[in-house]
Amino acid sequence: MTTCTFAGHRDVFQADIPKKLDKVISQILAFGDNSYRFLVGGRGQFDEMCSSAVRKVKREHKDKQITLVLVLPYFSQELNTNKEYYEQFYDDVVIPSELADVHYKAVITKRNRWLIEQSDILIAFVYRNFGGAYTTINYAIKKEKQVINLADSNP
Repeated sequence: MTTCTFAGHRDVFQADIPKKLDKVISQILAFGDNSYRFLVGGRGQFDEMCSSAVRKVKREHKDKQITLVLVLPYFSQELNTNKEYYEQFYDDVVIPSELADVHYKAVITKRNRWLIEQSDILIAFVYRNFGGAYTTINYAIKKEKQVINLADSNP
């Protein structure tokens, strides 16, 4: 199974990012096996675009086993309130047990590291040299994961 995760700045100002996502995900599907897991954090515009792109390839590639997993840093009442939404748009919702005792100010960073540790490939949209997405891409590089940055001119 090939596992991919996503990391990017909360706001996306480039109109071509959905097209770049489609291209990169299609390339990954062409060179891997038939089983893929995509992990998404569900925070911000980039994560929404990533989730949408994965749902699109799931419809187009019914011959492949593709799962979309929302990885949350902690439980919230919203999971119960909007259960149908989560069941409709994600194959699974995970809250890593390793995050149970992490202080709320550090939990997003720890969740992002957990995502990298579970993944083979990071698809990123990082154009600034600061912030959580920047920290995440550097952690992926340190862990020697394959990194595809859509903010680069030609990913």
